[in-house]
Amino acid sequence: QVQLVESGGGLVQPGGSLRLSCAASGMIFSLNYMAWYRQAPGKQREAVATITSAGTTIYLESVKGRFTISRDDAKNTMYLQMNSLKPEDTATYSCYLHYGFRDYWGQGTQVTVSS
Repeated sequence: QVQLVESGGGLVQPGGSLRLSCAASGMIFSLNYMAWYRQAPGKQREAVATITSAGTTIYLESVKGRFTISRDDAKNTMYLQMNSLKPEDTATYSCYLHYGFRDYWGQGTQVTVSS
């Protein structure tokens, strides 16, 4: 019914930038509560950033000032702009959507920050 597909991951040098996209498809008429999560090897999955339909955002303390979450309702797409990337940001990033009393997850996209 609903599918989420992430894109935009890759290998970048420390200090570089990437923009992740999460496209939602299916019977979706609006985007409500959305978020980006990440999980590094040997670490717990953590919420990186969240955004509501009203545009309210919340960020993980370690990414504040560097990452920006946004959405485009016309395209049913959520974005995560990542600047000043650090090796500690290396992880698999997944998008999340709460819609119609259901939780939906994407498959994830790999982000590697290394020189």
